[in-house]
Amino acid sequence: MGIVSKFVIPIIGFLLTLFSGVWLSHFGRPLNTFIFTIHKLIALAAVIITAMQIYNILVDTGIQSTIITLIVIAGLCVLALFATGALMSIGLQVYNLLLNVHKAAFFMVAVSMVLIIYLLSGIKP
Repeated sequence: MGIVSKFVIPIIGFLLTLFSGVWLSHFGRPLNTFIFTIHKLIALAAVIITAMQIYNILVDTGIQSTIITLIVIAGLCVLALFATGALMSIGLQVYNLLLNVHKAAFFMVAVSMVLIIYLLSGIKP
C-alpha cells in the first residue's frame, strides 16, 4: 500500500471538515449549534486520524527534519483553527478577523499536508 493511499481517510475527513464549515457559514450568525458540533467533531476526528497515520509512517520511514517542520506548522495551524473556531462561536466583535485567520490557517494546513504526503511518498519530479 502506497503512502498516498494511507491518507485517503484523512483526506476525506479534511474534505468533510471543509464542507461542514462551508455549510455552517451559510446559516449565518449566531452559528447553528447542531452543525457547529458536527463540524467540530469531524475536524477533531480528522486531526486524530491524520496524526496517527503520520506517526505510523514516520516510525516506518524515519524522521526527516523538513517533515517535522511541516508537521509543527500544520499543528500550530490546527491549534489556530480550533481557537478561532471557538472564538467565532461566542460572537466576538472581531468575527471577520477571526474568520480570515481561520481561512488562512486552513489553507496552511492543506499546503503543509500536501507537502508532507509528497515528501513521505518519495516521488521524484
